[in-house]
Amino acid sequence: MLGQLIRFGIAGGISTVIYSAVYLPLAYFVLPKNMAVLAVPPAFLVAVVCGFFLHSYWSFKGHGTRDSSGRQHLKFFVVQGFGLLLNALFTWVITGPLLHGPQWLPLLPIVLITPLATFALNRQWVFG
Repeated sequence: MLGQLIRFGIAGGISTVIYSAVYLPLAYFVLPKNMAVLAVPPAFLVAVVCGFFLHSYWSFKGHGTRDSSGRQHLKFFVVQGFGLLLNALFTWVITGPLLHGPQWLPLLPIVLITPLATFALNRQWVFG
């Protein structure tokens, strides 16, 4: 499991860079400051597509089974949908009408909390 966690962390780091590369320009240059939450879905979508291939073929390689019926893909996207909701919640609370924080600040819980939650769900439910 330690090897999986390390690979998951590396793949997650790559996905985080991709997420940030989409989210930050949208949040800073396209959207009004208090609407940074609208940058979450497109950033998440791009990161999830890349993340699926990284996690499926590398992070969880050799763990569990691979399902070609589409159920595993659906489970993966359900878990990622949960991650999307977490990221949107963090972003809305931190940058929205509650705290009025800077657009970069939600990246902290997005990097520290969301990956742990999605790792556990992916390991047990999607690729288990």
